[in-house]
Amino acid sequence: MNATNRSEEIETESDVDTNLAAVSEVEAGIRDFVRNDIAYLRRPVVSTETAPPEPSADATVNNVNSLIQRVAGTSLAEIEKLISELESLRDLLHAEGQRVQREISGYAQLSQAAMKSTRMIADNVTQWKRAADGLRNS
Repeated sequence: MNATNRSEEIETESDVDTNLAAVSEVEAGIRDFVRNDIAYLRRPVVSTETAPPEPSADATVNNVNSLIQRVAGTSLAEIEKLISELESLRDLLHAEGQRVQREISGYAQLSQAAMKSTRMIADNVTQWKRAADGLRNS
């Protein structure tokens, strides 16, 4: 294995390690968020009267659904924003591609015109040279 392949392999491994660390960090953040939110929902209500009733299964399901909707709502908004940005970039790239094609076409036409002009000049110089040679020989 040569040094170039080894350095590329090390760079790839470090990229993977960085990506794994980022994924782990995001997962840890989500776990902390869920724990804090559930801890908030489980906090006992201090009352001077009687102890609060145990939450029913429906209330728990509603709380979990609410949590999922809050987390998913933020994610969906970010995804929608990214989709919009990507569509804008696609349109920009499409317009730039068309512009570059027009520029290339213009340069090709200019190049052809320059070649024709160069041929005409070369032909004229050749004719002048023959005429001058003919005059000298006469």
